[in-house]
Amino acid sequence: MPETRIVTRAHRRTARARRRIVALTVVAGATLGLAATAGLTAAAPAAADVTGRAAVSDRGDLRAQLIEADAALESAQAALKTASDTAAGVEESGFDIDASIDTAGLEDAATALADEDAIGVVRSMLTDTTVAQTQMVAAQTTALQKRLDDAVAKKKAEEAAAAEAAAEAAAIAAANTPDGARDAAALIAADEYGWGADQFSCLNSLWTKESGWNYQAYNPSGATGIPQALPGSKMASAGSDWQTNATTQIRWGLGYIKSVYGTPCAAWGHSQAVNWY
Repeated sequence: MPETRIVTRAHRRTARARRRIVALTVVAGATLGLAATAGLTAAAPAAADVTGRAAVSDRGDLRAQLIEADAALESAQAALKTASDTAAGVEESGFDIDASIDTAGLEDAATALADEDAIGVVRSMLTDTTVAQTQMVAAQTTALQKRLDDAVAKKKAEEAAAAEAAAEAAAIAAANTPDGARDAAALIAADEYGWGADQFSCLNSLWTKESGWNYQAYNPSGATGIPQALPGSKMASAGSDWQTNATTQIRWGLGYIKSVYGTPCAAWGHSQAVNWY
């Protein structure tokens, strides 16, 4: 599996002046773009001053900016932590999933927004950038988590199917022995036909005589299996696995007895009288 990691960019801005340069560079580019779009002239209002020292109209505006910036930073930190935790979970899962999440843009925006010298229009624009980057990282994280959830669900489904197949194979193997076939027949006769011990006694005598409860029994006449169906292919109506599954043969045989003789004891009486049923 390829190395799984959060894609980050090292931030080693320890000097206050360097942080200011980064913030102002970002905002300058954004401001010029806005000016071009709006068709502004060089006589732009003071609020667009890229130095970031533009006057704030009143303290209420400044307070609102600070609240929005703090909220944006808090959301950014939460998004970065969730991204890191999700990527780590994917890596630990062992699934072959690309766990990379590009957080570089968000880290840059959050670092610039945290600079205390970013005020006025600069702070507002950095707040908007941080919010947008947070949404991008959150979307990548959600998509990655879904890929992991889908992989886990698929694995569980495959394991459940394998366990079910194993259990079914074990049940078939158990029923394919004479004693297992008797047990299966007694259960089906009681549950599906309401036949108790007296009727099963007759059934046991009948099929012991016919096949010894051997699902592989074969008579030169073409009679096949535990109930000695003639031809054996008749039992396909009870299941395509009639040649290898004693329970399928039993279901067909009980249905045949019910439709032709009504009960196992009636079928056993007929067999005793004419040597077939």
